[in-house]
Amino acid sequence: MPNQNVSKQRPMAEPTAKPRSNKLNKDNRGRWLWLCFGLSGVAMLSATAGALLAVSLSSTPLMQSRLSAEDAAIFSNSDLARTNLKLPELTRSVNILIIGTSVLTSDLKDEKVPELGYHAPVNSLDGLSDVMLLVRFDPEANKLTVLSIPRDTRTLVEGYGVRKINDANYFGGPALSAKAVNELLGGVRIDRYIRINVQGVEKLVDALGGVKMYVPVDMKYQDDSQRLYINLKQGEQYLGGKEALQFLRFRYDQLGDIGRIQRQQMMMRSLMDQTLNINTITRLPKILSVVQEFIDTNLTIEEIAALAGFAAQTESSNVQMLMVPGDFSAPEEYEASYWLPNYERLDAMIAEHLDRDLHGRHYDSVDPAYVRVAIQDSTDDWDGVDRLRNSLSEKGYWNVFVSSPWNQPLAVTRIVAQNGDMESAQAIQQALGLGEVRVESTGSLRSDITIQIGRDWLAKQNLQNPAPSVEESSPGDSYYSEDSVEPPAAEEYPSEPPVTEEYRDWTPTDPSADSYADPYADSYADPYADPSADSYADPSADSYADPTIPPEDRYWQSPSY
Repeated sequence: MPNQNVSKQRPMAEPTAKPRSNKLNKDNRGRWLWLCFGLSGVAMLSATAGALLAVSLSSTPLMQSRLSAEDAAIFSNSDLARTNLKLPELTRSVNILIIGTSVLTSDLKDEKVPELGYHAPVNSLDGLSDVMLLVRFDPEANKLTVLSIPRDTRTLVEGYGVRKINDANYFGGPALSAKAVNELLGGVRIDRYIRINVQGVEKLVDALGGVKMYVPVDMKYQDDSQRLYINLKQGEQYLGGKEALQFLRFRYDQLGDIGRIQRQQMMMRSLMDQTLNINTITRLPKILSVVQEFIDTNLTIEEIAALAGFAAQTESSNVQMLMVPGDFSAPEEYEASYWLPNYERLDAMIAEHLDRDLHGRHYDSVDPAYVRVAIQDSTDDWDGVDRLRNSLSEKGYWNVFVSSPWNQPLAVTRIVAQNGDMESAQAIQQALGLGEVRVESTGSLRSDITIQIGRDWLAKQNLQNPAPSVEESSPGDSYYSEDSVEPPAAEEYPSEPPVTEEYRDWTPTDPSADSYADPYADSYADPYADPSADSYADPSADSYADPTIPPEDRYWQSPSY
């Protein structure tokens, strides 16, 4: 044996040379014959295994819906991926519609449901959609774009009139949802779909190993009717599947469902940065086995592997997260509460980030004077806010207002292209000489660009404007006094515009008005309003009404999570 100590082996006797017999020759021929049969068998088994693998890659084992030929034709039937001697890879740009559902026992009126005494979640993919995303994988531009579509978006649902887009999944499943999104976005192609139940999101986060997140505020909510209990403390922490689901389901704040969309984008970016890598691809079979009962998709395994591989190799700076731009409807406009799309901005966004060929245009250069810039401070340094505002003014940015603070302390300033206008964001980055440009919808809704101030801005200001020594200082040097760290008077820095009111284009009427004040601020807002109340809910709606087809423009909603 190769690793044995030869000196310890017993010496072998020298073999006596003898002529080979016919018997030995026959034995050798037998051994070779069996060896050939064995190798042939192995080859046949390998070929069979390869064929089975090819079949599994080209099939749709996670597909639970049975689409008619007409419904299947809504989605692209061309190949999206190819497999050579390496991992599957995308062959072209791909648009995937992701639909998230949350269904309770109270929604299943026509089925025999055990009496539990509360509205329990069930693993169902039917019913209203709570989450809707269009994700574009673009290998040519090496870019991944996520467009969040608010559930209350008012659009045409074929066969059912103009209503909320989340009705589409209830009435017609993924096919009707794809039609509604195609209508909303002016003809953008939908290649494939993924539907996932909210319970599957919890399993998926656990399968990916959890996620480290900064929880921006204390999140506490209790709904005994659903046994829904949310209790997260502010600060950076590790979230397992259960806690991540609490983070995503919480929407009891000023922005309601729009705030929840912003948190979804924050978590998606964190998951991609922390968990999506080449190791994820190797664990893909195990991950899919964990979540398969909660998923319905017409993607093949090969296509899923290609999409995951592309996402894992995409730089964070090339991941863009957008939201359909729009306004909240005013109470007197409709009986229901809607998110009303701004189609001019939406078309520009689609042309720039989703389908340039279809829309045939791009963002025009924007005069700095007309760019709406919001400032969110994360440093608790009001001098820094004031200097930034003055610096922007000197560079021609006059439509600037101070929004609510960004609760997560930032080391690097973020320049957020709220509506996808990367050109304007990059122009501000160049003007300031610092910052990280992000295409996200996590900033102020009333802005084109939101600047979230980080410590790098303060460091730059301290280098340019060193504080005077004790000998040089005087009572007149109030700009660097200790009092300067105190927050300014409330009227000097207006708060974030209340989102419960419709906002319109604004022209100043008072020549003495503060040019930096928020033009959308509501001076008549109720300061004692309940912050946990859902200001967009229909007060006359029955939360657990029978999900029959509502009349056009009527509001119906399943128990919201």
